[in-house]
Amino acid sequence: MIPTYTIAPAAIGRSTAQTKAQLLSDLADRFAHAYRLDSAEVLAGLKEREKLGSTGFGRGVAMPHARIAGISEPVCALVRVAAPVDFDAADTLPVDLAFGLLSPMRAGAEHLHALAAISRLMRDDRVRERLIDAPNDEAAYALLSDGSAQDAA
Repeated sequence: MIPTYTIAPAAIGRSTAQTKAQLLSDLADRFAHAYRLDSAEVLAGLKEREKLGSTGFGRGVAMPHARIAGISEPVCALVRVAAPVDFDAADTLPVDLAFGLLSPMRAGAEHLHALAAISRLMRDDRVRERLIDAPNDEAAYALLSDGSAQDAA
C-alpha cells in the first residue's frame, strides 16, 4: 500500500492539555516543530475546521485536520494526552490521542484519502491501544512507521 501521508519522528509527542483548545494548540506546535510551519497559521486552520463540527472521531481519538499553504503533501502529527480531554466527540468519550492531518490547499481527494487511512488505522483497537500505551514517542513512531500499522489502514 502506498502511504497517503507522511509522519516525521518529531511529529509525535505528549501533551498535558486539559482542554480541547490547549490540545489543538499543542498539536499546532507539534506540526510547526516537525515540519517547520507557522504554529499560529496551523492553529488557525485547525480551529477553522473545528467550527464546522468537532473532529472528535470517537473511541478516544480526535482527528483535527486542515488545508494550509506551504506544504506539498499531506503530513501528520500525533499527540498522546496524559489525561483524557473532552473534545466534543460524537460518542461523548474524551480523547487520549489527537491524530492531526495537514494537506496542501488544493488537495481534494488526496486529503480525503489520507483522512480515510487515518480513520481505518484508528478503528483498529490493537493499534490504537498500542499507541496509547507506547512507553515513549520513539515507540509510537515505530508503530506508525511499521508497515503492519499502515497495512491496517
